[in-house]
Amino acid sequence: MIPEDLRYTAEHEWVAGGDGGAVRVGITHFAQDALGDIVFVQLPDEGAVVAAGEPLGEIESTKSVSEIYAPLSGTVAARNEALADTPEVINTDPYGAGWLLEITPDDPAAVEGLLTAGAYRELTES
Repeated sequence: MIPEDLRYTAEHEWVAGGDGGAVRVGITHFAQDALGDIVFVQLPDEGAVVAAGEPLGEIESTKSVSEIYAPLSGTVAARNEALADTPEVINTDPYGAGWLLEITPDDPAAVEGLLTAGAYRELTES
C-alpha cells in the first residue's frame, strides 16, 4: 500500500504535490502500522519555519512517542486541525484525511530529491 504518485522519506513520511506551491505531508501506512493506535499528534503552528531532516512534531501511540521529521525545508502553510480531536484517522486513512500539515518549500525542486514509491518500497522490504 504505497501510492505511486507520492514521494517519501527514509523516516516514513510522504509528500504530495511539488508543483511550486505548498506540499502536503503525512506519515506512511508502514509508519502508522508500526506505531499502533495513534492517540495524540503535536504539530507546529502555521508560519513556523522547518528544516529538512529536523524534528517538527510528535505522534503518540499506545506503544510509543515518535518524532515527525520535516521532509523539506520551508514554512508551515497549514496543519490538519481535525487531528486534535481525531488523531486515530491517521491509522485508518494515512494518505487521505490523516494528512499532517502543508509546507511551502524553500526549494520546490527538493521534492524531486525524495524517494520514489519504488525506492521507498525497497526500503520497507529490506
